[in-house]
Amino acid sequence: MAAASTSGSSRDIGGSGGGLAAGEMEVEAYRRLFPLPFYERHLLDSVRPDARPLHRARDTSIALGPVASADGSALVKIGDTTMLAAIKLEVMTPSADAPDEGSLAIEFHMPPICSPIVRPGRPAEVAPVVSKQLSDVIMSSGMINLKELSLITGKAAWMAYLDIYCLNADGSLFDAALLSAIAAFSHLQIPLVSLSDDGRVVAVSGDLLEDESTPELVNKERKLLLHSIPFSLTCILHKKYILADPTAEEESIMETSITVVLDSSERLVSIYKPGGPVLAHTSTVKDCIVLTKHRMKELQNILEESLSAMEVV
Repeated sequence: MAAASTSGSSRDIGGSGGGLAAGEMEVEAYRRLFPLPFYERHLLDSVRPDARPLHRARDTSIALGPVASADGSALVKIGDTTMLAAIKLEVMTPSADAPDEGSLAIEFHMPPICSPIVRPGRPAEVAPVVSKQLSDVIMSSGMINLKELSLITGKAAWMAYLDIYCLNADGSLFDAALLSAIAAFSHLQIPLVSLSDDGRVVAVSGDLLEDESTPELVNKERKLLLHSIPFSLTCILHKKYILADPTAEEESIMETSITVVLDSSERLVSIYKPGGPVLAHTSTVKDCIVLTKHRMKELQNILEESLSAMEVV
């Protein structure tokens, strides 16, 4: 449908005397010079220039365990937006306020390779914003019970460092970053530890398990139990239109966005709208929540398929 619309635009702009190649060049020039009118011509047909319906998210994939040195990792792609998440566990002394809880630190990185707008030596302004959003959503959703990261009350607990690297920034960065975090935690394998003679908690490798002199284990090797997993969908608001899962181009042209986060029980975790000229009326927010519910089911299925494939391997 979009192809027909685009070729139709080629005839209108390129003229009857120009060939197909010339018409395509005219369309591309028009797209670059007048991006908003170009998009609005497609919105009239409820479709985008790449033929994707307005309410449909891009193809999404999850690959678990790409970083062998990490305790949990995942590579997520939503369209061309690509995120690599890795979790490293270290033993720490818990705080006096929460002696039976571990801790979690989240950092979102945007290296220069991810986008031409990110300059070497100058951190991307959006990176700390996404880091804060991720921390708020993961902690407020209750996905991780920090008590499950405890080893010895008051003496030892796990400190989980989650680093997310944006390898390609093509829109909906928070959605892809959150999904990569969820996938990495789903893949996370909590290692075995034992208490040494001098009272230190040390990691136990597979070779040491066969050694009879190995001290008694403090914990069991296991997966981290996740609760109320949050899923998100970012939408662009433009006039009467709602565009789900926008690309970087769409975000730059139509500047009003809203991100809805729901947990696996369809409970509303957060709604984030960073300004923009379009007002988010109650009916519009409800429509975005409905779209997020559909998207959540898609993402749950994709994550379950990835976990099942990992178990088979």
